[in-house]
Amino acid sequence: MLKLKFSDHKIECGTDEAGRGCLAGPVTAATVILKKNFLNNDINDSKKISKKNRYKLKEIIELEALEFSFAHIFPKKIDEINILNASILAMQKSIGKLATKIDFIIVDGNKFKSYKNIPHQTIIKGDEKFLSIASASIIAKTERDNYMKKIHNEYPQYGWDKNKGYPTKFHKEAILKYGITKYHRKSFKLFDEQFKLKL
Repeated sequence: MLKLKFSDHKIECGTDEAGRGCLAGPVTAATVILKKNFLNNDINDSKKISKKNRYKLKEIIELEALEFSFAHIFPKKIDEINILNASILAMQKSIGKLATKIDFIIVDGNKFKSYKNIPHQTIIKGDEKFLSIASASIIAKTERDNYMKKIHNEYPQYGWDKNKGYPTKFHKEAILKYGITKYHRKSFKLFDEQFKLKL
């Protein structure tokens, strides 16, 4: 079972991102503050939950959390500052959207930059250990998926409704066939030479 809190601070938030390894679309981060009596045994790392359950849990989190927020960082900015910095920026932006005053931040992974001098702790596999980070991973994943489904209607040939911008064989073949869009990350290796030679 995941833990509710890491620190003794009164208001602790958890933050996580989704879409870091994608070839197209934003990197999306979410931040969640849970109530002190929050309990849910189904919440876990979003990658370990089925799509159907992710959306069910998203509703529960949004209804029962003290507060939540999310932020997208789009490809142009990702190309400008690199994906690691964009992921951190997305998390910081989502924290900045909260109305509640934060005392402590717990972050999934091992990289973060100090935000407004609020103490923080990075936690490797934090989305498998703490409810607020796992909740943030669910919000980030579902909000990003919703965005990718929306832009899929604009460019259906890339299959973003299914691959969500990840580097699947179908997505790479579509890039070779149709070129790239304004939603692709130009700083990423969009296909490899070996793959190109096979076609």
